[in-house]
Amino acid sequence: MTHISYQLYCSRNHPPLAGTLKMLAEAGYQEVEGYGGLFGDLDALKAGLDATGLRMTSSHFALDMVEDDPAAAIAIIKALGIEKAFVPYIMPEMRPTDTTGWIAFGKRLAEAGKPLRDAGIPFGWHNHAFEFDATETGEMPLDLIAAASDDLLLELDLGWVRVAGHDPVAWIKKYAGRISTVHVKDIAPDGQCTDEDGWADVGHGIMEWPAIHAALQAAGVDHYVVEHDNPKDDRRFATRSLAAIQNF
Repeated sequence: MTHISYQLYCSRNHPPLAGTLKMLAEAGYQEVEGYGGLFGDLDALKAGLDATGLRMTSSHFALDMVEDDPAAAIAIIKALGIEKAFVPYIMPEMRPTDTTGWIAFGKRLAEAGKPLRDAGIPFGWHNHAFEFDATETGEMPLDLIAAASDDLLLELDLGWVRVAGHDPVAWIKKYAGRISTVHVKDIAPDGQCTDEDGWADVGHGIMEWPAIHAALQAAGVDHYVVEHDNPKDDRRFATRSLAAIQNF
């Protein structure tokens, strides 16, 4: 069974959260993915999830929170019933500039996640495009991060893999067994959806979903998180994307 979730970051520009959760439940979603900006009022978030029957099965956590206060991250995870945690991003000024730096970052990430893993929480990294900028030795930062620890899982963002100029199918095959979750996002044809930063609703862009879906199923990946970085209409995006995935 494939679990289809919705990254709530997609709807950050379409408040209130309670309305978003109601919309998603009505659209047919059963799971959502969280992000750090939601954790300021845990009681309201939990109430919204309980009222709609939605489960937050995964979430993003900032690296500084995981490093500096893992107990707080674990408390949030336990309170909301989150099953997987991923660090999603580092700012440009924090990014290493060479192979040695990326190796060190991978080790730092793995060490930061140790308290979560010790608490029984699967932990990993979510990519953007910068992890595919080859280092001076020709290596990919994503490979160097993954090599730091076999315990680090990957939440492979398929849209960013494609934006970086790579074949998502090849990377799915490369890390079969390490990919816990994928972000399912689509890219509009050149010149289209410019008011949505060039992203498209899933199934309405250029991504080759039949081949991608087949590769994911062969790799045993059963957790798909729907994402669009800037939808003008999040209800349209949520409903059309869910329908497309159900038809894969």
